[in-house]
Amino acid sequence: MRLRAGCPAAVAAGALFLMTGCGKSGPPLPPLVKVPAPPGDLLAERRGAAVDLQFTVPNTNTDGSRPANVDRVEVYAITTTATTTDEDIIRHGTRVATVDVKAPRDPDRTVAPDDAEAEIEPPVGSGLDQGALARVAETLDEKARVAVTLPHDQKRKNNGRQADVEGPLLGPGTAPLSRTYLVVGFSTRGRKGPASTRATVPLVPAPPAPAPPSIAYNENAVTVTWTPVTLSGMVQQPDTADVLPSTPIGVPLPTVAYHVYDVSSQETAGASNKLTAMPIAEPKFEDPRMTWGARRCYTVRAVEVMDKLAIEGDAAEPGCTTLTDTFAPAAPTGLQAVANQGSISLIWDPNTEKDLGGYLVFRGTQGVAPQPITPSPIEQAMLNDTVAPGVQYTYVVKAVDRAGNVSAPSPEVQGMAR
Repeated sequence: MRLRAGCPAAVAAGALFLMTGCGKSGPPLPPLVKVPAPPGDLLAERRGAAVDLQFTVPNTNTDGSRPANVDRVEVYAITTTATTTDEDIIRHGTRVATVDVKAPRDPDRTVAPDDAEAEIEPPVGSGLDQGALARVAETLDEKARVAVTLPHDQKRKNNGRQADVEGPLLGPGTAPLSRTYLVVGFSTRGRKGPASTRATVPLVPAPPAPAPPSIAYNENAVTVTWTPVTLSGMVQQPDTADVLPSTPIGVPLPTVAYHVYDVSSQETAGASNKLTAMPIAEPKFEDPRMTWGARRCYTVRAVEVMDKLAIEGDAAEPGCTTLTDTFAPAAPTGLQAVANQGSISLIWDPNTEKDLGGYLVFRGTQGVAPQPITPSPIEQAMLNDTVAPGVQYTYVVKAVDRAGNVSAPSPEVQGMAR
């Protein structure tokens, strides 16, 4: 009985031994290789013969851990009429730029997405910070404007057969070439991460540069105006009686608008000094940033909008001016004279100009024009004037700004001390 009672336990132990011993052993799994997440927010803007690109440097890996195992980001571009994969663009396109990025000391030492920022060891190096906004530019030379034939596309073309056709082929106009950009991050060991989204710009001729803008200003804003540019449309033969009415083919005439740039401190009109968030249709722009004594230079680029893509032309020659304060304050209002024993108290409504320097008070008598009784501007909108009793006096007040501009006089008031 005791032996039988012990058998189940022995059998169970043996079974457990067999179960643990029957597992199939294999090679150890390789450690997870961390690669940077795709660069974000890729934007391509065509300006004349150049394309300005900006994107956000990765600051996480594909699994969400931080910091990103990245030490450089590369920008690629391709001009082709074929359908492309990301690998096609990287292998057969042009490497436009390489941007160095601060890399982690130990790529395997990361923190999970929900861990505190304080636990992250900061990346090191001389490149851009992770998560920073990067800007690069490409000049559209002749090579960039020629379509690349991909190997698989050439093979398909060589294997195809073209039927013999008598006479010319008629069809829709050829769509304009476009250039496609993408950005990809590389780990500290050169392993490629996933590519960014793509950005495309059409390679049609850019709009012409406007004439130099005219600059005017008042005390509230600088006004920039320019002559609208004229775009050339499509050429089409006139209809005749023996043919059906024709429909235009080819590239339709785009919509034209404008961007305005502040080039006071730099020569190039780029994304960093653009004053218009969106292209504007009216050839006029007001800049409310007023700083007396500052020199302001503005330029304008015409913008064509085609299929929701914007193409900026060359910049106009800048228009410049120095903001000089020649604008007088408004005349004071609400002047009152209150008679006192041996004096007259004057009060008026304060002026609201930001550059107000003070007030000048003038006093006159019958037959004598008002003369200044304050040798320099006073700050307060009030004054007590000691005068002889029983004499009728006339008063006016003028406002003065810090540039020395003097307003027109206030309406006159009379007063007589007791």
